[in-house]
Amino acid sequence: MNSPSRTARATFRAATVTDIPTLVSLVESAYRGESSLAGWTSEAHLLGGQRTDVRGVTAALENPDGRMLVAESEGEIIACCQVERRGGHAYFGMFAVRPTLQGGGLGKTVLAEAERLARDEWGVDEMRMTVISAREELLAWYVRRGYVRTGETAPFPYGDESFGLPTRDDLEFEVLVKKLG
Repeated sequence: MNSPSRTARATFRAATVTDIPTLVSLVESAYRGESSLAGWTSEAHLLGGQRTDVRGVTAALENPDGRMLVAESEGEIIACCQVERRGGHAYFGMFAVRPTLQGGGLGKTVLAEAERLARDEWGVDEMRMTVISAREELLAWYVRRGYVRTGETAPFPYGDESFGLPTRDDLEFEVLVKKLG
């Protein structure tokens, strides 16, 4: 099958159980290892090991208060994200765009669809997320999309290999928030 163009147009749907292996591969390729270096979201300089696994994607998919969204082009999954309802706000995570398609606007489209879902389908007026604070370029990308750096942090789960193998000892998560109304 031909690779989608760099400015691929996407259609969205909820992920299914049959998508799990593809989603694990997509998330891994966007953040870890050699393939991640084709895009700008790589965390390979901060973390080795895995970014997610079948168990993590399955849990997100089966969460009754959440949805795994996939973006497709020409029948191929090219991006994904997790959106989870948490009381009066939504949480955005497990966001990945195929590395060779990064930088062409697809990420903005996926983020906008997640915000639309949270606002229009769930009726929440705020989206939250956490980003590794050492990822200044990624934090700046979210700020340009209306997210506010709250100054609130959460510790990185050192010792939990399901989050990866840190290459440094100063990692933490920063909380970002956007009003959706």
